[in-house]
Amino acid sequence: MKYFFERLKDRTRWSWQGLVVTFREEYSFRTWVWANLISAALAIALSIPEGLRALILVLGLLVLVAELFNTAIERAVDHTSTEHHTLAGQAKDAASAAVALTAIAAGVAWVVALVGLI
Repeated sequence: MKYFFERLKDRTRWSWQGLVVTFREEYSFRTWVWANLISAALAIALSIPEGLRALILVLGLLVLVAELFNTAIERAVDHTSTEHHTLAGQAKDAASAAVALTAIAAGVAWVVALVGLI
C-alpha cells in the first residue's frame, strides 16, 4: 500500500509539473485556460440546464487536454529533428486539428445553450 501512495505522489507531481511548464511556455494553452475560465463563469452564471452546463465545463477541460497532447506531440517531433519533414508537419497539423475539433464541440454546446435561452 505504501508503494501505491508513493507512486501516486510521483504521478501527481509529474502531472502538475507538466501543467505548470505548459502554462508557462505555451501561449495557446494559456489562452485556452483563460477562455475556459470565462466560459465556466458564464456557464455557472447563466440559467442553463445542469446537464448542458456540465457538458460545457467538461468540453472546456477536453480542449485543454487536446492542447496538452498537441504540445507533447510538437515537442516530441521537435526533439527528434528540427529539419522540415512532411510527416513531422502532418503529425503537428493533426494534433492542432484535434484541438480545433474539440473547441468546435465546445462551441456547439454553447450555441445550444444560448439558443435555449432565447
